[in-house]
Amino acid sequence: MAQVDFPVNPPPDESQAPTRLVTNNLHPQSWKFQDYFTFNTDHKVIGIQYLVTAFVFYFIGGLIAITFPTKLVTPDSNFLNPNFYNAFMINHGTIMIFIWIVLSTIGGFGNYLVPLMIGARDMAFPKLNTIAFWLNPPAGLLLLLSFIFDGSQSGWTAYLPLNLITANNAQIFWILAIVLLGTSLILSYINLVITILTMKVTNMKWHQLPLFCWAILVTSMLAILSIVVLVTGSAILLFNINFGTSFFNLDGGDNVIIYQHLFWLYSRLAVYLMILPIFGIMSEVISTHTQRPIFSYQAIAYVSVAICVVCLWVWVHHLFTSETPNWMRILFTISTLIIAVFTGMKIFSWVATLWSLKIRFTSAILFAIGCLSSIIMGIAPFNVHNTYYLFTHFYYVLFSSSIFGIYAGIYHWFPKMIGRMINEPWGRIHFLLTFIGTNLTFLSMHELDLQGMSPQFIGLNQLSTIGVFILGLSVIPFTFNAIFSWRKGEFAGDNPWQSLTLEWKTSSPPIIENWEVLPVVTHRPYDYNP
Repeated sequence: MAQVDFPVNPPPDESQAPTRLVTNNLHPQSWKFQDYFTFNTDHKVIGIQYLVTAFVFYFIGGLIAITFPTKLVTPDSNFLNPNFYNAFMINHGTIMIFIWIVLSTIGGFGNYLVPLMIGARDMAFPKLNTIAFWLNPPAGLLLLLSFIFDGSQSGWTAYLPLNLITANNAQIFWILAIVLLGTSLILSYINLVITILTMKVTNMKWHQLPLFCWAILVTSMLAILSIVVLVTGSAILLFNINFGTSFFNLDGGDNVIIYQHLFWLYSRLAVYLMILPIFGIMSEVISTHTQRPIFSYQAIAYVSVAICVVCLWVWVHHLFTSETPNWMRILFTISTLIIAVFTGMKIFSWVATLWSLKIRFTSAILFAIGCLSSIIMGIAPFNVHNTYYLFTHFYYVLFSSSIFGIYAGIYHWFPKMIGRMINEPWGRIHFLLTFIGTNLTFLSMHELDLQGMSPQFIGLNQLSTIGVFILGLSVIPFTFNAIFSWRKGEFAGDNPWQSLTLEWKTSSPPIIENWEVLPVVTHRPYDYNP
């Protein structure tokens, strides 16, 4: 198989090239371990800080999640009292969405990979990047502190007037955490947009931009619009609780439905903010590990843009049970179906790319295939609001696809980030446990929905509980593998996967400022010989 190189120009002045720090003659290393606990401005350090922080909170959110099916082991379980159950539910969702999925994809992969993929030396605003990251640890601490206060919370939607009735320190801490997380994300998304628009190497055309960068670009533009709504709505809730204002409050002559529209305007878009970067990871992993051009590159790139435009008009389908005019129901039903068509085009492209006898069944491609199966199994062609099926569909499409996609990205780019290969046998064990645990947990829930939740189906609930515990156990081989490979893994070389995207054209891990000489792009990033 011929390999396409990205030629580079000779440096005009060798003295201007960044210094490569070397710990031995095989393994270039730019940063020491303790640098990851400082206010560093290097995008690679910040990217790893995001990933490690996200995984720490993923473990916490996973421990919380285990309590829910444990409560369903018997019909009359008193494993958690109602107040703690409600607090666990709201904080589990917040941790897994805002800190695990979003911080991993945007903060971790986005920060680390985007400058490398476009041939830049760093992000456009390195200091802003540092500030954005360091807003997240105190936000996570506020979420954890809310468990200390034994008070009811109004649920993850924080609907009025319930959030006023249950107003307490736990509720206030949760809202403050959302404001901090939202502010951090706004800063990160602005930085990513400006970096891609202004700092890609001058001869990189838009049709040469990696699909992961396309996904990050359109997601960031969408997020800047939507997260402002989230932060503003959360700040208004703080004013209602602490200063007696009456925004969206019926007692003050306002309309509570307005708040519901604001909430779902962001929360529906949040699904695409989480899944679109996963789609970008999928494209990179599938193309590289099949050594084939991604099927219909331009279609995937433009469909990403189309999804971000159309998804601005889908949030009302969460309000079909509210006072919604018929014309609005029809409009938002059509837009939702259009989104499904666009997503189907992406799935078709990935399946067509996988239609190959040259697949290398590495841990990365196994998790990518697992992600693809999760998306397909979660599709529901009918309105299932307020049913158990909605819960199952949500977890299949969002949680399962996100966790498989993030793990695929970790296994794919681990050699680039660390400079060492991650252990493949342990990776396959991790995949097997994750795949079995995920489907054992959520497939049984489909039957529970169809038959109705009742004591006679306690066996299915117990089966789901076993699946959750298997999912919990799956993080053990992953954690062991990541730590062991970080310290003792085989040296990877600069490009162990023979990938054609730019991040693999510098050292592993990359040197300070990424490049001794900025690269010159001459081909599309997926021009493998079929």
